[in-house]
Amino acid sequence: MSAKNRSFVDHIWEFFCSLKLAIITLILLAVTSIIGTVIQQGKPAQEYIQEYGESTYKLFLALDFVDMYHSWWFLTLLNVFAINLICCSIKRLPRILKLVREPNRVAEDGLYRTLSNFEEIVTSASLQDVSRKAQEYVTKNFGKPDVTEQDGKVYLFAQKTAWARFGVYVTHISILIIFVGAIMGNVWGYKAYVNVVEGTSTDEVWPRSGKEPIKLGFEVRCDRFAVEYYPGSTRPKEFTSDLVVLENGQEILKKTIEVNDPLSYKGITFYQSSYGQMGDAQFIFKVTERETGTTKEVRARRGEMISLPGGGGFRVVDFTEQFQNFGAAARIEVVPELDHDHKPGEKHASFVVLKAFPEFDSRRGGKYIFSLQDFKQKYYTGLQVAKDPGVWVVWLGCFLMVVGSMSAFFLSHRRVWLTIQPVDDKTGIKVGASAHRNQPAFEIYFDEFKKNLKTELSE
Repeated sequence: MSAKNRSFVDHIWEFFCSLKLAIITLILLAVTSIIGTVIQQGKPAQEYIQEYGESTYKLFLALDFVDMYHSWWFLTLLNVFAINLICCSIKRLPRILKLVREPNRVAEDGLYRTLSNFEEIVTSASLQDVSRKAQEYVTKNFGKPDVTEQDGKVYLFAQKTAWARFGVYVTHISILIIFVGAIMGNVWGYKAYVNVVEGTSTDEVWPRSGKEPIKLGFEVRCDRFAVEYYPGSTRPKEFTSDLVVLENGQEILKKTIEVNDPLSYKGITFYQSSYGQMGDAQFIFKVTERETGTTKEVRARRGEMISLPGGGGFRVVDFTEQFQNFGAAARIEVVPELDHDHKPGEKHASFVVLKAFPEFDSRRGGKYIFSLQDFKQKYYTGLQVAKDPGVWVVWLGCFLMVVGSMSAFFLSHRRVWLTIQPVDDKTGIKVGASAHRNQPAFEIYFDEFKKNLKTELSE
């Protein structure tokens, strides 16, 4: 059909079947994905303003750069790519189906002239013997051939892994399936967060881009939070949370989660993300009066003034769970007398008490000997919460993409033709073969194939 006779629909069809459109769309998707990676998505407005400035943030907002993967223009690019993929597949699929289902079983001279893998053999054996040996050889070394006898000639045709031609279409389908899974996740899923204090539970989470909480339909309780530090530092090495799922007050599921080992229930996944202290720690000290040997167990919180026997008092001014390589330590400030002249903000001499070394303070020589027996610090665990009903659809698409790509790139549709015909008082054999992938490797295979065929026919 000439360009003048094409209708508007034909032009639209050719546009969406264009390879140029596919390349341009892929480049645009790659460039915009880089933007989405450099600019973090879904953050609060104040974070963008602090990092980029208010005017730049307004520009990002106008271009949908802060929520790029839900923007109209990014979704349009995905739709154009999907339509292009479908149209290209539909346009080329009938030819491939015909090639696989209705192969050319009778090779004429014109076909052999198009093949780069071609050989002619002449033998003194009869046509019947050559035909029989050739069929046996092809069956053994390639595959059972189709035999056609026509005009005094015998034609053999065999093919292997014809389905490899459909690998590219499996890859195309896998991309569309991944798109469907992503759409399902965007429409019916969410990403949220929640902070749960030790010993408490919650039945709702907060979406990063929304103001209203989302109900879970069940409760999540944090029974315990634990953090382990690298030796000699306050840098966390590992932190874990003991989570419990409850429905109607009944414990349904328990799991200790850590980074990269989440808890999942009813399609909702809870990831260990962050943590923090909740309120002041409670300390338990053993205080011994040096002169009398009187010992008293005292409970205190940071900044709280605690009376001591014989007058005076003390308070915890600082605390760390990892003091150099010595473990938990509290810095104590002792006030000689508690009277009306004492000012709450007044500074006094302070010293460090180590939990791992209860006798450490006895060397200080003060009126009182302090020993840190224990401390109780409540934490909250920060959880990233994700619901993605399309995740299994995406995994299916990824599996099909691997299968399709491997079949498309590592397997080839291989075909071989033989024409056996009388040549004067001898028998001539024409052998041709082709593969639609990995031509150099197939040429090596064909050289071995024809050499062994000659040997077989000469016996």
